[in-house]
Amino acid sequence: MSTPIQPSASSIGSVDSQRVEDALSLIAPKWTTWVAQTLAQAGRPMRVREVSAQLPFVGEQFLSKRLSQMHVDGLVTRASSRLAPYQLSAFGESLSPVHRTLSDWSRATLRVGQVAGAERVEDAVRRLHLRHTTAVIQILDRNGPVRFSHLAEEAGLDQGTAPPRLRRLQADGLVARTGPRHGDPYILTDAGRALGPVYAAVERWSNPLATPRHPSPLTSAVARTHTGVPLGPDGNLAAAALRRSTAVPSAFFSDEPQPQPQVPTAVTARSPLSRVR
Repeated sequence: MSTPIQPSASSIGSVDSQRVEDALSLIAPKWTTWVAQTLAQAGRPMRVREVSAQLPFVGEQFLSKRLSQMHVDGLVTRASSRLAPYQLSAFGESLSPVHRTLSDWSRATLRVGQVAGAERVEDAVRRLHLRHTTAVIQILDRNGPVRFSHLAEEAGLDQGTAPPRLRRLQADGLVARTGPRHGDPYILTDAGRALGPVYAAVERWSNPLATPRHPSPLTSAVARTHTGVPLGPDGNLAAAALRRSTAVPSAFFSDEPQPQPQVPTAVTARSPLSRVR
């Protein structure tokens, strides 16, 4: 069982919100985590068709496009030939603590249910990567309850962007309202307050973003670092995978459910999603 993540206000407030969101945007696209962890588990360069064989629920053409973009983003590397296999770059290998921290945060604070480790990570990134999300979290962490107009102004949200963004943050379990009335301020949920370790891990990983990145040359050492989060799908994804292939390694199905502390009922009950002002 994972140790519950403790809130860390200082680390939430000290990170560069733009850097964090830029870094999260690299791993936010669907199946990026699955691909990275497949390459990490294999511990060797893999061709697109080999990756596809391990992820039979994802189309090979889509995987080819995803790997090409991951190559542009510096997460994977390959020789110059179009037919050369892919492997994780040093930048991609260093995702291990980010994946692990995202998984631990999700398991400790969110109602996700029994899902694959890679799916848990992708769900967590989906909640966190959108523009202004980190800034809103930082403002609420620093100032406590904040009214809509003040929060929108300080975060740089215009009147058209602010309402849907705050509704999304509420739906994702990061932000809540203190009451149902017009003008009731916003606060962080337990999940939002626990983001300190996640932001710290992402910012540490994002250091290469401070300088322009170009696709790295193929390194001599094969990627051998496991990302620390079991890939395995379950539920609908597992059923689809099992129907289409019997070659998926058993390790892909090993993410066990953990007790998950929830956002306090007293808070969520007073936090309707239909009104944001």
